Amino acid sequence: MARISGVDLPREKRVDIALTYIYGIGKHNSGDILKKANVPLKKVKDLTNEEIKSIEDVIKREYVVEGDLRKTVNVNIRKLMEINCYRGIRHKRNLPVRGQRTRTNARTRKGPKKTVGSVRKNE
Repeated sequence: MARISGVDLPREKRVDIALTYIYGIGKHNSGDILKKANVPLKKVKDLTNEEIKSIEDVIKREYVVEGDLRKTVNVNIRKLMEINCYRGIRHKRNLPVRGQRTRTNARTRKGPKKTVGSVRKNE
């Protein structure tokens, strides 16, 4: 089993797709990594140890992935929240950050509906 940057890659998938399981590597970056490491497209189970090592070296040398990237992103968000910029305030209030509408939709970010007000009884 290939283990790169602390992530077990699925054995039955092609290498370019399997590399996207690593946080911080998408399809475009995975193609670039394979070119730089001189690894042909094949399934993960068919990779040799040298090919895995060369992929690991390219990732360590040129990309920020997994824990370091998560830490960097969290620090950046925390900094936005501390300086009270618009995006930071949106993060604090758990609202959409990138300009989406909130009058309707935005349920993923806001959570389930909370009904405001009370029901009046007939007297």
